[in-house]
Amino acid sequence: MRTRPTVGRTRLALALAALLGGGALTALPAAQAAPTAEGLSVQYRTSAGGATADQTEPWLKIRNTGSSAVQLSQVKVRYYFKADAPNASYRFACSWAVRGCSAITGTFGTLSNPTATADRYLEIGFTAAAGTLAPGADTGDMQLRFHRTNWQTVRQSDDYSFNGARTSYADWEKVTARVAGATVWGTAPEGNDPTDPTDPPDPTDPPGGGQALFDDFDYRSHTDPAISAHGWNVRANSGGPGVPGATWDPSKVTFVSSGGNSVMNLETSTAGTGASTTHTEVLTKAMKFKNGTYAARVKFSDAPKSGPDGDHLVQTFFTINDLKAPMADDYAEYDFEYLPNGGWGEPSNILYTTSWETYNPDPWQAVNQHSEQRVSYAGWHDLVVTIDDRAITYYVDGRHFGTHDAQYLPERPMSINFNQWLIDLNGQTSTTPRAYDQQVDYVLHVKDQVLTPAQVAARVAGYRDAGTAFVDEVPSS
Repeated sequence: MRTRPTVGRTRLALALAALLGGGALTALPAAQAAPTAEGLSVQYRTSAGGATADQTEPWLKIRNTGSSAVQLSQVKVRYYFKADAPNASYRFACSWAVRGCSAITGTFGTLSNPTATADRYLEIGFTAAAGTLAPGADTGDMQLRFHRTNWQTVRQSDDYSFNGARTSYADWEKVTARVAGATVWGTAPEGNDPTDPTDPPDPTDPPGGGQALFDDFDYRSHTDPAISAHGWNVRANSGGPGVPGATWDPSKVTFVSSGGNSVMNLETSTAGTGASTTHTEVLTKAMKFKNGTYAARVKFSDAPKSGPDGDHLVQTFFTINDLKAPMADDYAEYDFEYLPNGGWGEPSNILYTTSWETYNPDPWQAVNQHSEQRVSYAGWHDLVVTIDDRAITYYVDGRHFGTHDAQYLPERPMSINFNQWLIDLNGQTSTTPRAYDQQVDYVLHVKDQVLTPAQVAARVAGYRDAGTAFVDEVPSS
């Protein structure tokens, strides 16, 4: 057990006939474009109408034209386009959706019969959280977008499904829709029936079960509406932990390219006073995560990117819920905390993993178990913690770091958090401005499943190979 200064932490099919009540729809040839008396229609518009753009923005609505409700989890919609280069890779994102971006998935595929206007497709799907679509109802806006992973310009004018003149919603038959594998709307590029049995399984469906949250942090800035739509909060409210009088500055959370991936950068800075100190934190708005596997790839820093070194800095990845009362026994927190310059009585760099049962902020009393290594962890590291009914187990770069006892298991769900902050100003007394960076490549949570570090790496590679930048299947608690 280790003790800390008093801190107040806020870190917080079925064929279509079965789905729509039968009828002749299942006999409709897949290549037929005409809408049917019972089925779906897809409306399309774009908010990026130029021949070229930094990203393609197909905004869609799906309408139920039938007489029975449709489970949206059974619906797949494809938007067809021509890749800008043979080896080009793409990322999908949802900026906003009436049904919630977390209920929408996007994956990329390659057509078996390329044409002059299409050799790839973006397939839109839905999680169970999207619910059903009543007869006559539509999904409302789905403001979708995709771009090249290197953010090079995309040419839209030669894309099969693109129409730059569509600035308001209207039926668009160059987008296809399927229900439970049966095509009910639209015409695919010639020779590319979307029910082709050679199509690979949807790679956003995690193998072996286990509802997952995955985020590749592919955002434009801290004001990108997709951040909130995906369930994240960029902290701006005051309070602890850390230096009294410091602020939490959302503008210091940025997104940059590193090694071909978009990564989240958290900057913390100070000029030696509380008023000049800014901390950063990004956390899930929902407390819905409990047992299972948590993983992130995080870059720790031993030295500032500018100014003098020596501050008592904390760089973190953790889960937490709220302390309802001092020493409340339903509190839970599981930390990776790297201190590059020491602090809490440590003279130099140390990495802690800590499992918390509870604490009392004043007078300070803590009930926790921790593991530690007093070496430098500067650079990128794969961090994994698993929680089952027996223990909490931590891994760093595929190696076992520590296992903590069952008495520290969570009683309530938690949020997922990243933050960077200064414990105090005692490590470096200079008034020269300095700034530190912590970076995050991705985060993954798989509910109620214990994965090995190798399985985590395979799951992340699967999402990236599929072009999936975000998915959240974890139900609300």
